[in-house]
Formats: sequence, C-alpha cells, structure tokens
Amino acid sequence: MALNLAHQIGTLAGTQIPTEVTTGEQPSSAMASASAVWKSPAANIRCKTPNEMLSPPMLTPPLSPRSGANRSPFMSPMLRPDLSVACQAYATLAPLETAEDEEVSAVAWKEGGRKEEKKGVPVYVMMPLDSVTYGNTVNRKKAMNASLHALKSAGVEGIMIDVWWGLVEREAPGAYNWGGYAELLEMAKKHGLKVQAVMSFHQCGGNVGDSCTIPLPKWVTEEIDKDPDLAYTDQWGRRNYEYVSLGCDNIPALKGRTPVQCYADFMRAFRDNFKHLLGDTIVEIQVGMGPAGELRYPSYPEENGTWKFPGIGAFQCYDKYMLSSLKAAAEAAGKPEWGSTGPTDAGHYNNWPEDTPFFKKECGGWNSPYGEFFLSWYSQMLLEHGERILSSATPIFEGAGVKISVKVAGIHWHYGTRSHAPELTAGYYNTRHRDGYLPIAQMLARHGAVFNFTCIEMRDHEQPQDALCAPEKLVRQVALATAAAQVPLAGENALPRYDEYAHEQILQASSLNIDGSSDDREMCAFTYLRMNPSLFQPENWRGFVTFVKKMNEGKGAHRCSEQVEREAEHFVHITQPFVQEAAVALMH
Repeated sequence: MALNLAHQIGTLAGTQIPTEVTTGEQPSSAMASASAVWKSPAANIRCKTPNEMLSPPMLTPPLSPRSGANRSPFMSPMLRPDLSVACQAYATLAPLETAEDEEVSAVAWKEGGRKEEKKGVPVYVMMPLDSVTYGNTVNRKKAMNASLHALKSAGVEGIMIDVWWGLVEREAPGAYNWGGYAELLEMAKKHGLKVQAVMSFHQCGGNVGDSCTIPLPKWVTEEIDKDPDLAYTDQWGRRNYEYVSLGCDNIPALKGRTPVQCYADFMRAFRDNFKHLLGDTIVEIQVGMGPAGELRYPSYPEENGTWKFPGIGAFQCYDKYMLSSLKAAAEAAGKPEWGSTGPTDAGHYNNWPEDTPFFKKECGGWNSPYGEFFLSWYSQMLLEHGERILSSATPIFEGAGVKISVKVAGIHWHYGTRSHAPELTAGYYNTRHRDGYLPIAQMLARHGAVFNFTCIEMRDHEQPQDALCAPEKLVRQVALATAAAQVPLAGENALPRYDEYAHEQILQASSLNIDGSSDDREMCAFTYLRMNPSLFQPENWRGFVTFVKKMNEGKGAHRCSEQVEREAEHFVHITQPFVQEAAVALMH
C-alpha cells in the first residue's frame, strides 16, 4: 500500500495527518494484522464473575474514547472526532506480526478435520453476488475497498467470492475474461484477506437471497434451447435452466465438450491465471455442483413462485438423459417396468408429505421395494456427479496449497417426518431409517474435500413446528456423519442474521460438541452470509465484531464474556471510520 493507515484515515477525513519517524526507523506501509489489532487495551479489564466462572454472553456499554493524556502524536486538532479515535488507536497498536509469526500460527490439519495447532474457527464473509459486473469490472469499487478494510480490521480471516461461469466464459467456449476477478483478488491480497473462490457453474437468480440475475454462458443456453433435455425437467415438463442436467455429464453436448469437461477447463484456466495467488491469498476452491452451487437437484425452485417454503419439492429426473439412465438401471435390477418414469404419486412442489401416496408415513411408496430402487438410483446419480467433478478438480489443484470443498444444502423442513420428503426430492436419500449424509461425506473423504453445510444459525423452535422443521437435529446428524467419515466440516448461515441469539447458535454448532465426545474437533471454517449495508449498521457491526472475536478464540478459550465484549467494543471504535465509509458507499 502506498500510504500508511494514518495517511489513509487522514484522506478519509480530508485532513493531512503528519507522521513522526524516529532516527533509524522507516515509515511502515503495511496494514496492521488482525491479531495485532486485537491486542487488549492497556487498561485493567476485570471480569465480574464469581468464583472465576464464565459469565453468560452480554453486551456492555461502549467504551469511551481515550483521554487526552494518551493522545497520539499523529493527531491533528482539525481531524474529525470519530476519525481521531481510529488514528489514535492505530498509532498505539502492538507491533505487526512477521511472516514467521504467521507461519507458526497457521492451521495444520490432521485426518478427520482436527487441528494440530491453532484453536478457533476462522470466519469468512460472502461478498455480494454482483461483486463483478457484466463489464468485467469490480462493482462499487470504493465501497468494496472500504468494506474489505473494515472486515480485515475486525479480525475476519477472508472472503468468499462467486466466480461466475456466466460472466467469465460468457461469449464463447474457452474465451475467458477474468478482468473483474483479477482486480478483486488483488484487492483482497492488498488487505491481507484470504479468499474462498467458488466455481459457480450455476445460474444466479431464482433462489433464496438471489439479488441479481446471472444466467449460464450464452453459448450454453443456446445449446439448451436446441436440446431442452440438457436442462433438468420435472414430471410436468417444466425445464430448469439453473444448472445443466447431471444426466448429460458425459455427453459432448456443449459445442463438442461434455459439461464435466467444460467445468474442468474453467477450473484449469482459473488455476493458470491466478497461480501466483493460490495457497497464499486463494486458500480454498469450492466446486459448484448444482443450483445455488450446492450438490443437489433443483427440486425447490422459487422462480415464478413454483415452490414456496415449506413445500416438499419435486423430483427432477424427466429429461431424456436421466430417463435413459433410469431405464438401464431398472433393466439391470430385473424390473424393466420401473424404468419408464419416476414416481407419479409424489405430489406437487407445494404439497406436504401426508398429501401424497408416495411420501405419507403409513404405507408410503418411499418405503416400498419400488421406492427403495428409485431413491437409491436417484441419489446415486447425484453422488456419481460429485465423484466425476471432484475427480477432475482434485488433480487440477493438486500441490497448489488450496483446499477443495463442496456445499451441501441444509434442507431442514419436514425433517421430523418419516420420509423426509424435501431431502429425497433434492437427492439426499435420508429417511428415519437411513442416513443420507454419510455416503456424501464418504465420497468427499475419498477426494480429501471439505463438507460445507448450511443452516448453522437456525434453532428448531424458531421454525414452523407444523412443518416439523429440525435444523439443529439435521446439523447434528451431518456432524456425526463427517466425524465418522473423517472429513472436515465447514458451515454457513442459510439466511442473513445479525442478532446475538443467532451468533450464539453458530458458536455452539461450530464447536461440534456432540454428546461431549468431540475432543478438539471444531468446524474448519465458517462463512458468514453476507456483506451488505445492514452488516455495517452500528448495532449489527458491534455484534459481528464480538462474534468474530469469539469464533477466533475457539471453544478452548477460558475467558469471561465480559472481557471479550469489552475488547470488541474497543475495536468497534477503532473501525468506525471504515465502517461508516463502507455503509455509505454500499448504499449507492
């Protein structure tokens, strides 16, 4: 960076801030690391907890700015008061971590997702879906820069960026335009943030939280228009353009290439273009495998009101490629009559399980020999899809110093029923009698991939009980499956939440304290959804800074909540100018 932090803050304030350099010292242009910023204020902080017991989480009043006795020589009498607090704090920071210090504190992984050294769960923040424009530039560059500065200052480990297939390879096969991403990744590097890069081979638009529309590449949708069976299809003939049907994974239907080849070529081009950032700035590649980037079928599309929560969804196996596979599987099982179609009595998108003969609890088709055959085939097709893509991705990024991850949807509604209908239509063969997440975890373990799961912030009682929602029980089941398969587990919140109640649930879930037998196992990372103006509102930002602090300390930390809250409040003051700029810039 060309300017040190005092200069940057002065620029924000419109006031020149002089710097003092003692003899033999060089002015530093580096940004303070999160660990340096998190050093406790010098003041004596005492925890009012009887018998040294931990106090329950509580928010404490904001700390007052430092007194004049501690005034920094960096301060100008003309500087705005809010900025002077930040300048003063930065002028008194502890020394920066050296590269050697960072190497010592790095996280090393054992088999099964256990950490060898550093405790705590690193927090990443999802960037806006439209961070890169159709013109292949960074969207709202000023806001992005201020936001990244604020996030880094808060102790965030890094950011998650969707790398959209529909933007990069939009015009022609093999013609990649990385323009906006190159700039955005360099911005992340400048601010000292790590990056989880999502290979987003799906359409943006039509799902929960989608704030913009980014279709598949133009030449891909042209091929789907010529052959509609390249799109997922339901029993009523509705085509879904969110993601190319896995039924044609090995069909050279996209200008002479198979979909899997297209995905592999895209990832290879990404690797080659950003090899100088892999392992240092880019630390994780999340491989998109379906709608919303998740390993699942598009069984609950919100577009045009097709599906509404908490409907059971619908099977997506009626394109000719899927039906061809079903026919072959039925013949191999000696039941050719089962191969002409999927279940015809499974209801509609917005039915509930008991509305349908196939999903009802008593004598439902799901629990019949035909149901077991169909659901095994349907879920196996999804697993094989994951295998094919990971078999391509793993060698591409081998030796690059990055983790590979796969996102799995947190389908918690109707979890308390016997059939678990919404999970079945999405491709997860999970019922009261069968674990549908262990096979997924085992598949990921074979490729050394991270199991990324959603709905970590939810509690059972917050959800509609008539729909038998059980997100906490679902997260527990997934945690047990990943432990059994010895695969690292990472988490995300499914919906935006800024309240302490949700933060505490994430802290609890990420600690993986299951039946008191989790030992040192924690989630390997948590990705917070999402960076937007609401995050930078004063109360939300205060809660977020505290949350990140607690996540970074991990479950082994034995410090009272009051001390953590006070340190967080101290840091809220420090980051105030960057947060203000980010909030204002993101609104425009």
